[in-house]
Amino acid sequence: MSASRLRLSILLAGIALNGVIFLAWTQEWIAVILDDSTALSVAGDVAAPAVSTLALSGLVLIGALAIAGPFFRVVLGVLQALLGSTIVLSGAIAIAAPEAASSAVVTAATGVSGSETIDALVAQATLTAWPWASTVAGALLIALGVATVATARRWPGSSRKYSAVRTAAAEQGDPVQDWDALSSGDDPTEPPQPSR
Repeated sequence: MSASRLRLSILLAGIALNGVIFLAWTQEWIAVILDDSTALSVAGDVAAPAVSTLALSGLVLIGALAIAGPFFRVVLGVLQALLGSTIVLSGAIAIAAPEAASSAVVTAATGVSGSETIDALVAQATLTAWPWASTVAGALLIALGVATVATARRWPGSSRKYSAVRTAAAEQGDPVQDWDALSSGDDPTEPPQPSR
């Protein structure tokens, strides 16, 4: 695979994975049934509130990765792996203790708080596929961060468009000298007069 294709694949995969994580955060994570048969729905924004911020940070990171130089690509790859680890941790906490992740919704519905009391009220807490999707996508982000670190030096540099802008700016001359020329009565915008 060419270096430019590898770079594009990593960037697109990062966008897709962060999009899946953000989508999962908006969906139902836990279906709760209380002991009086009341059904409650717990979305990802309650079960794992940090996931949206982490996914948005991941999207910003992908944008920065698209224009970064080799050194910063490595730094951003490490950060991407850390973001993925935090997303995995958030999902794993909700998966391991769905009753605790549902406590805010149960408290809002019943007015009862306290982990032991809420555990007594919850007859059943069933996980949907969304916390698993978020957690798996977070794990893939870790792998993507490692791949970024491993391949960062092979990626192509900035596009020629940015080089052309720098070259054009350098050819325009020194603005301070242009102001000095205006002060002495010369107009730097006039084309040079041919010598006779």
